[in-house]
Amino acid sequence: MLNDTHRPDLRAWVTSANDGITDFPIQNLPYGVFRRRASDEPWRVGVAIGAEILDIPAVHRLGWLDGSTNGAATTCASGSLNGLMSLEPDDWSALRRSLSDLLRHDTPTGRLAHAHADAVLVSQADAEMRLPAHVGDYTDFYASVFHATNVGSLFRPDNPLLPNYKWIPIGYHARASSLVVSGTPVVRPLGQVAGEGGGPPRVARSGRLDYEAELGLFVARGNALGSTISIDEAPDHMFGIALLNDWSARDIQAWEYQPLGPFLAKSFATTLSPWVVTFEALAPFRVAAFARPAGDPSPLPYLADAGDQAYGGVDLAVEIWIRTARMRVEGQPATRLSRGNARDLYWTMAQLLTHHASNGCNLQPGDLLGSGTISGAERDSRGCLLELTQGGKEPVSLPNGEKRRFLEDGDEVILRGHCERAGHVRIGFGECSGVVVPANTSTY
Repeated sequence: MLNDTHRPDLRAWVTSANDGITDFPIQNLPYGVFRRRASDEPWRVGVAIGAEILDIPAVHRLGWLDGSTNGAATTCASGSLNGLMSLEPDDWSALRRSLSDLLRHDTPTGRLAHAHADAVLVSQADAEMRLPAHVGDYTDFYASVFHATNVGSLFRPDNPLLPNYKWIPIGYHARASSLVVSGTPVVRPLGQVAGEGGGPPRVARSGRLDYEAELGLFVARGNALGSTISIDEAPDHMFGIALLNDWSARDIQAWEYQPLGPFLAKSFATTLSPWVVTFEALAPFRVAAFARPAGDPSPLPYLADAGDQAYGGVDLAVEIWIRTARMRVEGQPATRLSRGNARDLYWTMAQLLTHHASNGCNLQPGDLLGSGTISGAERDSRGCLLELTQGGKEPVSLPNGEKRRFLEDGDEVILRGHCERAGHVRIGFGECSGVVVPANTSTY
């Protein structure tokens, strides 16, 4: 999958893309949907480049894209990525090559675009972002064996993993309507929680609000109802990845999840980053699938593919940062709570997608598959407070002296992700953030 767009020597005429620290060098080019802040401009698709956004419809109108990209570029005039996602991988790749050529400092089209930068660039600081796609359906998985083991140990110390975990990708149907873009405040939920001392349940504001650091896989071309997607075909149905925070009310979850799983404890909000990093951009950072320990079962045949086992993982670090209300007042920066890596996921992205469609479920462009909380073997790689604090028993100490068992009102949670590898340029995902605001108790 490597091609000229991945070359580490490429430089953009957008100088902020060449500083060595940006998430968005020319080797990345993630897609997002934007318009100028406080304007009535139409929403449209752009790519992040350094601190700027390249307006794809603008450069298309000017005739600066390769003619073979006309179909793909036309979809970018809409307010979502669904149209682009519905095309073929060759269409995505052609558009990426043309955009890379346009942004290079040493190509004829790059020099032309540079001379008219004001017509085709919008500063990210001046832009408003929305969800990158219309998500018709959202499914959240449970793909980290370390997360599943850590959480299971809190409730079943002698048998933390249920018998099916290593045989089947576990997931549940999540709520698409409450997906929100990064920066949207998150209202602390109300819900039924268990009564004290075995008494009747009560309705209360969640006192055990948590985050979950995840990745969101955007489905590209789907499958017809009743058909399937084979594991070797799965990559052609996978468009890209965004950061995802699956906010969770642990006290509501503990009361409601048996026997059918999460419901209101998860459906109040899920935050998604605005930039979608394509799988083509991730090609330099693909690694072997998670190495299953001796004695673990091999995936069943429909989930087994030599190519997926060799390159189905992604070396993608995901960090969780927190900035409390007091830290903001005192002018203190956010502090990092943990750092995990997607290469530790027990199930690959292709396996999640293939399993989802294996019963004939019709996936559609723009559908979202959450990875589940990304955790590793070490304590500082645990992807939620439930794990970090052992269910609230061991609070986390922050640099300013504050402690957290679970989130408090005013806390801002920030997810950041990046890929880096010797011989290649580091790429990132931007931020996925949200501030917790007080519950709405006016109706109770």
